[in-house]
Amino acid sequence: MIRCLNSLSKDLCNSKFIEIFFSRHLRTKSSHEDYSQIRKNGGEEEEKGHLHLLKSRGQHLLTNPRVLDSIVRTSSIKPDDTVLEIGPGTGNLTLKLLEVAKKVVAVEIDKRMVEILCKRVAEGGLQDRLNVICSDALKTEFPEFNLVVANIPYGISSPLLAKLVFGAKLNPFRSATLLLQKEFARRLLAKPGDSEFNRLAVNVRLLAEVEFVMDVSKNDFLPRPKVDSSVVKVYPKNVIPDVNLEEWWAFTRTCFSKKNKTLGATFKQKRKLMELMKWSKAQGLCQGSRHCHNCDAHENADEERVSGEGNSDLSSASGVCMSLFREKIITILESGGFANKRPSKLSNNELMQILCSFNQSGIYFHDKTKPEVALASDAAYDNLL
Repeated sequence: MIRCLNSLSKDLCNSKFIEIFFSRHLRTKSSHEDYSQIRKNGGEEEEKGHLHLLKSRGQHLLTNPRVLDSIVRTSSIKPDDTVLEIGPGTGNLTLKLLEVAKKVVAVEIDKRMVEILCKRVAEGGLQDRLNVICSDALKTEFPEFNLVVANIPYGISSPLLAKLVFGAKLNPFRSATLLLQKEFARRLLAKPGDSEFNRLAVNVRLLAEVEFVMDVSKNDFLPRPKVDSSVVKVYPKNVIPDVNLEEWWAFTRTCFSKKNKTLGATFKQKRKLMELMKWSKAQGLCQGSRHCHNCDAHENADEERVSGEGNSDLSSASGVCMSLFREKIITILESGGFANKRPSKLSNNELMQILCSFNQSGIYFHDKTKPEVALASDAAYDNLL
């Protein structure tokens, strides 16, 4: 059985064999044609054995056997591991994983790919070790697994990464070896001070460490994508910072809306001050100030003044309240030496220090009176970027 599998794997990873196989059986359609349209217009061709690859679903199959071997080797798979593979396609990587893992859970949305995948695995006699879930990976509840190894479709990189990283507490795993678009990987790996440093890197780094493995040429895929790819390895942290994730997401969204602007300048903006005052009022944090005994009226006065209407006395009172609130925020930033700092140059520890200082002073970035968002919800994924 193993000899049969090895023979099959050699053929399937032989570049000449793959070139001939795909030239005969695979055709591609542009991203502007969805699957239903292809079925309507191309049914006759599919009946003849042709398979249309959907670029809109990121169906670019990795064919270079050396790269496939490197990915499996880098993943450090143990004989008793269950590996989660997302987007297995026709099974080039899956067959390699089945050689070393106890079990592979493959999540594939395309039924046509599933049919080919199952057929290839059955030919190797390893179908009992493969669990195929034909579903959308973003909407599927994953079974238990130890590792993730996947050539992720470019279009779902961000939400899928969020699902894995923020869901690691509920479904822990050792590492995720991911093949991503090179530009996305660079943003993920960016460090403070790098031009690519962004909110994605900050939010992922809160819960995980990311390691660069290697670059992969676009020539190693069929059909060939427009850009190169990179392999990265993500390690969930054993110790997670004690922070409300919704608060962290809201704070980093504020900071990185203008990442090269100083924090002092960002928090002087009237609209942002009004928003923070609103959360403070909602949580009863303005009650101790003699200037804020009528926050509702002040807030309404601000809104009316923006529209060109409203009582001048209330507007004046609101201006006093906002000035004091602004002064409080700037004092917090200056006390930590952060008023003239830019988010693009700050580490996670520094950002966490700033957030803690704000929270300890009664300033929050989201409505704490609302229920906390579940880690595995769509709202959690939307907050990654």
